[in-house]
Amino acid sequence: MVSPLSPGNAPRPKFPRGLGFLALTGVGLGLGLAVTGCQPAKTTEARGATETVEVKVSSVENRPWEQVLTVLGSLEAVDRATLSTKNTGRLKQLLVDVGSPVKAGDVLAQVEPKDYELRLNQSAALLGQARVRVGLPLEGTDDSVEEEKVSTVREARALMEEAKKGLERIQKLQEQNISSQAEFERATAEYQVMLNRYSDALQEARERKAILAQRRAEFEIARQAVQDTSLRAPFDGVVQARLTNVGEFLPAGSPVLTVVQVDPLRLRLDVPERQSMSVQVGQPIRVSFDGDTNHYTGTVARVSPALDQRTRLLRVEGQLKNPGHLRPGAFARAEIVVAEAIPGLAIPADALITFAGTEKALLVLTNTAVERRLVTGRRQGPWIEVLQGLRAGDAVIRNPGGLPGGTPVRPSPVPATAAAS
Repeated sequence: MVSPLSPGNAPRPKFPRGLGFLALTGVGLGLGLAVTGCQPAKTTEARGATETVEVKVSSVENRPWEQVLTVLGSLEAVDRATLSTKNTGRLKQLLVDVGSPVKAGDVLAQVEPKDYELRLNQSAALLGQARVRVGLPLEGTDDSVEEEKVSTVREARALMEEAKKGLERIQKLQEQNISSQAEFERATAEYQVMLNRYSDALQEARERKAILAQRRAEFEIARQAVQDTSLRAPFDGVVQARLTNVGEFLPAGSPVLTVVQVDPLRLRLDVPERQSMSVQVGQPIRVSFDGDTNHYTGTVARVSPALDQRTRLLRVEGQLKNPGHLRPGAFARAEIVVAEAIPGLAIPADALITFAGTEKALLVLTNTAVERRLVTGRRQGPWIEVLQGLRAGDAVIRNPGGLPGGTPVRPSPVPATAAAS
């Protein structure tokens, strides 16, 4: 028989409704706190004291900076010529094609010259005939003529002088009453006729000289026509386009080839109105092109005297030497150096931290690394211009790596000249 006071029959303590769980939980928490309080506490020093890091620093300093204008433009050929036929004829030869390099004076194409050579021979024959008529050799280049030495003039002069002497003799005889008046009049008339013949001979000699000059001009025209059957390069360059084919009959003025001069090149730039006043002839230009890692230098060669009324841009042209692979029409980005010694703050390039498009640097303030966001400008060798975020004399950490802000540091100064190393 079970006793009413046995453990199974012991009366249970009664708690107010809803407080039973809290009572049991309180007991558990108390036991937990008792156990925890028995463990030794960890000090702040044991949790991780940060060690002081030695860093190299350089001072923010003022340096001379170039003032540049960044503009867009394109390359153009200095000279471009479309070579056309001067004479009508069938195209006999085409000695070049697209991309062929040419030198000034090279024969690039030729129209059939046979007809023009025949005309040249005809003009040469007429020229020789005219030379002979004025007493010159059949061939020669000197067409100078003395009218008194032309044969017809010499003959007429001789007859005139003879008639003049006869008249003088008759005149003397008449003074002595030996000659009659009729003889005197006949001698006078003969002299007048010979004088007129002499004048006619001089006039004819002048006409022959004029005809000789005409024949010489016709000969030169014919010779030039023969030369014009050959199309020659007007300057050193490259063939850009071929506009006809061998065998085609070409009227005068028909285009045959287009030649461009590619060295040097003309760099055409458009400068905004607000920056146009600082651009002058002779200023240096640095140029870069898409897909080309090289940078090229030139100078401002020409500046337009007026702004474009529609775009309000100033046309500026530079001269750029072509190393061989630059082509007219290429898009260009250019920097015009308008001033070379404008002071500005600078830090070494290895002090700049770039992350997710944000630029910053670590300063040393009271032996602690402090982050400072920056606004940078131009790059010049190992230096970076700082527009906002730093002051002259601030110490920036070189090569900070992953050093976090707030780290105790021990700076080790680096000379300013070592920033370029």
